[in-house]
Amino acid sequence: MLSSVCAPLAQEPTVQPELTTDILVVLGVVVLALVLFLTERLPIDVTAILLIVVLAVLEPWTGVDPSTGISGFANDATITVLAMLILSGGIARTGLVQELGHRMAAFAGDSIRKQLFVTVLATSPASGFLNNTPVVALLVPVVTDIANRGNTSPSKLLIPLSYASQVGGMLTLIGTSTNILASDISARLGADYPELHRFSMFEFTQLGVIVVLTGGLYLIFVGHYLLPERIPPQADYVAEYKVGDYIADVEIIADSPLVGGTVADATELLGPEVDVVQIVHGGDRLVAPRQETRIEEGDVLVVRTDRDAITMLEGVAAVELVGNPQSAAEIEPADSEGILTELVVSLDSQLVGERLDPEHFREEFNAAVLGLRHRGELVAERIVGRRLEVGDTLLVQAPPETLDRLSRGDDVIVAREPPRREYRSDKAPIAVAIMIGVVAVAALELYPILLSALAGVVAMVVTGVLEPNELYDAVEWDIIFLLAGVIPLGIALEQTGAAAYLAFLVVSTAGFLPTLVVLWLFYIVTGLITELVSNNASVVLMIPVAVAAAAAIGANPLAFVFAVTFAASTTFLGPIGYQTNLFVYGPGGYRFTDYFRVGAPLQLLLSVVTVLGIAFFWGV
Repeated sequence: MLSSVCAPLAQEPTVQPELTTDILVVLGVVVLALVLFLTERLPIDVTAILLIVVLAVLEPWTGVDPSTGISGFANDATITVLAMLILSGGIARTGLVQELGHRMAAFAGDSIRKQLFVTVLATSPASGFLNNTPVVALLVPVVTDIANRGNTSPSKLLIPLSYASQVGGMLTLIGTSTNILASDISARLGADYPELHRFSMFEFTQLGVIVVLTGGLYLIFVGHYLLPERIPPQADYVAEYKVGDYIADVEIIADSPLVGGTVADATELLGPEVDVVQIVHGGDRLVAPRQETRIEEGDVLVVRTDRDAITMLEGVAAVELVGNPQSAAEIEPADSEGILTELVVSLDSQLVGERLDPEHFREEFNAAVLGLRHRGELVAERIVGRRLEVGDTLLVQAPPETLDRLSRGDDVIVAREPPRREYRSDKAPIAVAIMIGVVAVAALELYPILLSALAGVVAMVVTGVLEPNELYDAVEWDIIFLLAGVIPLGIALEQTGAAAYLAFLVVSTAGFLPTLVVLWLFYIVTGLITELVSNNASVVLMIPVAVAAAAAIGANPLAFVFAVTFAASTTFLGPIGYQTNLFVYGPGGYRFTDYFRVGAPLQLLLSVVTVLGIAFFWGV
């Protein structure tokens, strides 16, 4: 196969496809999709639904009738991804991934390379068989704990955690939703290109292992030198979030109208910018008090507000300003009845798009908000009314049982492990056996992965690994809607000839280059597009174009499909391209440039390794 690496120069096609009205309309829809994905003016699932509507309304030009428009919901890839997300949720309920991380943490100690080694070793293999989004969500608190116990900055480990999950996703067909979608597109295009087919379970595992080893070695021996210590080891949250500047103690004086009143009365009197996060009554400290909690004479209210409001409190007759806590010791009770930690807004959170209302947050989640980071930057002054986005990080104080409940939900990722976590650990062997069965049935091609995955879902419920009502919580519905929306867009690209036209433009521009270089260019372009839009959308847009380009220059279409698939699933240049990058943004205290600093060399390295690997294993 090595001879295929030295393929002759790509030949420019002699016939230019006609630029029809149909092609222009479909390309216009593509531009609309790219703009909406890039600007995030609409949620990703709403954008996907809009694409279905637009394609169906423009049926005379797009060729997508209403039935074809909604066909993505019944597509094999969509249903398979849904089933795999549920199976990943079942594994998560057993605590298996966290237990693996804990056992490896004992080995890591205070050696940064050992810590990185266990991070990669715990993450990459797991991401080959479980969706990497929940894997990272589960391991963020474990890796943070490894860093703190080893006196290492979490900033040194959290981006490697995300990157390790991405390369691990390329070990098997089920590692990422992108792989499953690419397999479905390849099967559909196989009607016109005999070289293409639906991927088997371990179709590209040999190359995936090389990518994991290359990426892992880079992260362990090179990457940490490029990452700054944004968060100091064993960081003092109060200092990091400058909480002391925005927290005040106010005492309820003898003749105060608040005596005998409630927290709601105090909020109404002191103003909407003042949030009561604690009540100190005698020697007891109540964290995240409810609105109906009673206030007595001599109680001290610990409030979070802005500097102007703190100054205003000095003139309120009902209370007396008695001090400003300056350290965690003064804010966090010694008996750990209220734990300070960070919560990362997750992809499926009900908080996304909502304006932060600390009072409502306290009532809904039983946690008091003390600080906020948006895209790594501290929001120091006014946090009330700030619109929350995926990856925003809230500093909160909450009882241990609250953190345990939140860690098992889908709204937030808890960046510090609760002291008392409840898992169905006795179901772990059953969950593992079910996953092995699903993989084995698909790998032996006894039944398609779609059927084996759905059977695995049923088995998880029957055996008690998952409760029936937990099935829906385990699904990342925005991904399902995204798949359903972009699949008909891919069909329109193929049927109208838009993909062939774009392929002609690419080949006519790079027609003088060797085939191997054209393959590499498709990898690079796909990677850059994925940084702007979702990885699933980039696969739908790029695979038809890549296949048409390969056919035009007489190359192997399968090689180009693999190049696009690998590039779309490994995006390292920024926090936006992949959801796991967003999950570590706040807890790592990162800036946008940190991803590029460590990710650009890795992206370039893997582009060369992957393209050469494709040429060696499958030929170009």
